[in-house]
Amino acid sequence: MKEDKKAYWEHIYQTRKAEEVSWTQTIPYSSLNFIKGFNLQKNAKIIDIGGGDSTFVDYLLQEGFSDITVLDISGAALERARLRLGEKASQIKWIVSDITNFKPTEHYELWHDRATFHFLTEKKQIQQYVTTAANATNSYMVIGTFSKQGPEKCSGLPIKQYSETTLQNTLNRYFKKIKCISEDHFTPFKTIQNFLFCSFKKQPVSP
Repeated sequence: MKEDKKAYWEHIYQTRKAEEVSWTQTIPYSSLNFIKGFNLQKNAKIIDIGGGDSTFVDYLLQEGFSDITVLDISGAALERARLRLGEKASQIKWIVSDITNFKPTEHYELWHDRATFHFLTEKKQIQQYVTTAANATNSYMVIGTFSKQGPEKCSGLPIKQYSETTLQNTLNRYFKKIKCISEDHFTPFKTIQNFLFCSFKKQPVSP
């Protein structure tokens, strides 16, 4: 993508409402179900990668989690989330950053990414992402990507599809797969996108 990525996503969030983008999800059932299985402490550090104006953070607060970070390349997206949350927004750490440039200063018990990873289509980008996630994560990862039965583009951009095997192989140096599920996401446009959702446990890296 030759166009500046940040400018592209800022434009998307400045010109389209939540019901006008395909990734809008009313309740993030799969992510929440995975998290419940981890039995995390309520003060566990959680980071949502590419969270945008997703309601995932709302449900984390509702569940009683108190140390939440939301990262997105678009400041406009995060501002929409802050406005929606109102006073609760002050409980969240907001980071505007391209994930490939992100330099974590904390270690997280959970790294969550519903739909950012599949936008990384170059090997160097993918390797950078995996290394960053491994360095920043102590315990668990939940990641959602378009499956092999999913779309080949999103918001006009090419994406990388994953099968359970290819996603596992991409992450297996640092993360061991716990479980994968297939999920049909019904977009606001009444279309269906097939996602692969997987949970992983951080593992020691062999020398």
